[in-house]
Amino acid sequence: MTRYMLSVHSTAGEGRAPMSEEEMRQSHQRLGALEREMESAGAWVFSGRLHDPDTATVVRVSGGEVLTTDGPFAESKEHLGGFYVVEAEDLDAALAWAAKVTAAIRVPIEVRPFAGFADKPQPAPGS
Repeated sequence: MTRYMLSVHSTAGEGRAPMSEEEMRQSHQRLGALEREMESAGAWVFSGRLHDPDTATVVRVSGGEVLTTDGPFAESKEHLGGFYVVEAEDLDAALAWAAKVTAAIRVPIEVRPFAGFADKPQPAPGS
């Protein structure tokens, strides 16, 4: 099994029309049903929804000093809004899960395999 990240993308300024309470309730029901389906199939690892990109902070080291800057790393109208991490037999199976997610929430989903899938940090060489 390979782990895939299904990243949920949004575009600033191109938000969906606001949902009524009934539409929001139905959307949550669809996502809940899909997540239970993923879990019962043994595909769901974890998922998360992110706050808007203006809440991001970038941390980097430059000249031996830690620098932080407000805002997302990439200055772009498109941003990551959330994600699912799933285990799937192959890319086709991961794409099938992504198709269900995008049908439920109606935003683009990027599917990308993890390069490795260690659950815990690896020990440093020589330790």
